Amino acid sequence: MLLVTSNKPRRLLCVSYIGQVRPEEFRQGREDLKAQLQELSAGFRLLADFTLLEFMRLDCEPELGRMMELIGQAGVDLVVRVIPDPSKDIGMNILTVFHYPHRPRVVTCQNLMEAARALGL
Repeated sequence: MLLVTSNKPRRLLCVSYIGQVRPEEFRQGREDLKAQLQELSAGFRLLADFTLLEFMRLDCEPELGRMMELIGQAGVDLVVRVIPDPSKDIGMNILTVFHYPHRPRVVTCQNLMEAARALGL
């Protein structure tokens, strides 16, 4: 499952990856993402939380890339990823090179407390 939320006053977009994520969930979540991005102005920050991810199939990569492109086009300035289990990092640094056109600053954290500090919360 994907959960997409935002906090407009804090200029923060949150995407949580929960359980076993499949490509169809990305396609369903794209509309939520578009709606949340309309609420944010360029220069916003992204919290990508992989804490509750159990498994993401490899065929999710094209959909994940499309999501990253939408976020990049909307003007993300800082990407903070929470990846407590390095084995669940599906090549995010490589995907970043190809799907974020403006190269936002990227920070990878072990937990949400670290991420909160990186986001200045």
